[in-house]
Amino acid sequence: MPHPLISQDDIATYARDGVAVIRGLFAPHIERLKAGIARNMTEPGPYAAENLHTHEAGRFFDDYCNWQRISEFESVIRDDTIAEAAADLMQSKTVQLFHDHVLVKEPGTSKPTPWHQDSPYYFVDGHQMISFWVPLDAVSEATLRCVAGSHLWPKPVLPTRWLAETSFYPNSDDYIPVPDPDAEGMDIREFPMEPGDAVAFHYRVLHGARGNTSDARRRAFSLRLLGDDARYVQRPGPTSPPFPDHGMTPGDRLRTDWFPILR
Repeated sequence: MPHPLISQDDIATYARDGVAVIRGLFAPHIERLKAGIARNMTEPGPYAAENLHTHEAGRFFDDYCNWQRISEFESVIRDDTIAEAAADLMQSKTVQLFHDHVLVKEPGTSKPTPWHQDSPYYFVDGHQMISFWVPLDAVSEATLRCVAGSHLWPKPVLPTRWLAETSFYPNSDDYIPVPDPDAEGMDIREFPMEPGDAVAFHYRVLHGARGNTSDARRRAFSLRLLGDDARYVQRPGPTSPPFPDHGMTPGDRLRTDWFPILR
């Protein structure tokens, strides 16, 4: 039986569009995640970034790979019901953790999250992959925006460095330029959301977000998970997250001591 919050329509929508919204999936964990993000911002990890130039107003903080040192994150990640929902949407028997990600836009942060796909930054690929993007504050304008069907595009989108706006890898000809979905009339899915709702989206889905011009914070927790067919792939340069000295070779499943099996 599928997860009680996951319908057959959700499963079909995720397969077709690469994005679906699941209302209330993380609702039991809101206060725990708020505490974890507060701790993360007070004690940032080695990959923490401030994504604004000095002349830009507000604050756009992000950090990832902190679940092993922030117990609030780990307790949420270990919730069997979340892994069950991921398995249903991916149509996978297994669910493996890739990493956690925190993104915070303080009030008055006009900078958008650039349009991008996650997959080109990662050293893992496959069809059965899923992210949950979970706001801890009610969002409308500053919600996640996803281009439906972009996970099925034949060529990936060029990964760039968000501040420098330069190519992440040297082989830029292997990618298509970053599109402008609004100007090009693409099918953009965006959802007004309450705390604990989750956007489920495929690693290859083109996505971004507007700035936060409201007078309220926009805190988001994102969880990256893998299914049965996910395998290590070698990219033409350091990946993000980098996970140095992992010891894997192309075609390997990700090592379970670093990336635990959740289901």
